[in-house]
Amino acid sequence: MIIPLIKTLRPRQWIKNMFVAVPLVSAMKLTDPEAVMITGAAILLFSLVSGCVYILNDILDIEKDRAHPKKCKRPLPSGQLSVPVARTFAIICLPTVLVLGYLIAPTYALILAAYFTNNIAYSFKIKHVPYLDVLSISTGFMLRILAGVAALQVPASPWLFACGGLLAMFLGFGKRAHELGAASLEQAKKQRAVLEKYDAGTLNIILQALAMVTVVSYVFYTRSEHVIQQFGTDQLAYTVVFPIIGILRFIYLATTRHESESPTEEMLRDPLFMLNFLTGVGVTIAIIYGWL
Repeated sequence: MIIPLIKTLRPRQWIKNMFVAVPLVSAMKLTDPEAVMITGAAILLFSLVSGCVYILNDILDIEKDRAHPKKCKRPLPSGQLSVPVARTFAIICLPTVLVLGYLIAPTYALILAAYFTNNIAYSFKIKHVPYLDVLSISTGFMLRILAGVAALQVPASPWLFACGGLLAMFLGFGKRAHELGAASLEQAKKQRAVLEKYDAGTLNIILQALAMVTVVSYVFYTRSEHVIQQFGTDQLAYTVVFPIIGILRFIYLATTRHESESPTEEMLRDPLFMLNFLTGVGVTIAIIYGWL
């Protein structure tokens, strides 16, 4: 029962919660042990809340998931984990996490609650509305960055939020493009009804437009007076190559690698994407902290 429950919490998807750590790096507190511990706790609590969201979604979509060639193997639709056990865990876990979040910072706890509320709205209504569903998902990523800011109680550049929001929309529409290409329209409707209202050509245009705008916003972020003054260098502009490579690679994975359950899963298994990502993070941190 424990292993199926852990699988249902989707620990592989928790990499998304690393957005909570963005303010830790941008505020130059990566070498502050207390800040690192607070951010680590904030990421863990956010991961547990997102795990409760996955439980909720799996319970609501259990019949549709049984019709999916891959999702049918998940613990809930396959019967490895019972609905009452999963529901009980979520009922106990969520309020516990909110209380612990309040101990980190009251605002952080409010953001956790807002994240869960946004996902409730998504699960019951918004996921059936094309394009608005992706905006709801993007809001979740923005709340992650805000959570990191609230936990550390540090300021953040408006350009940072612009980059985060655009990147989140890019990833969200990329996921829809992946889902639409992974199955026939009839299969797609059974697995996610809103896909019937999406058009592959339109999604490709949106992906390309968001890719360009995201990179441009990152350039403005690296060249902004606030960032140059804060970090004491203008060399952050040299890191632009990494998001360009990552974004292009993501488009390729999302539109051609349909055998995986999600583009996020494919990203984690792709050596080129991960090498570029880890190198980009390393170079960015080294520039910010004057190690280069």
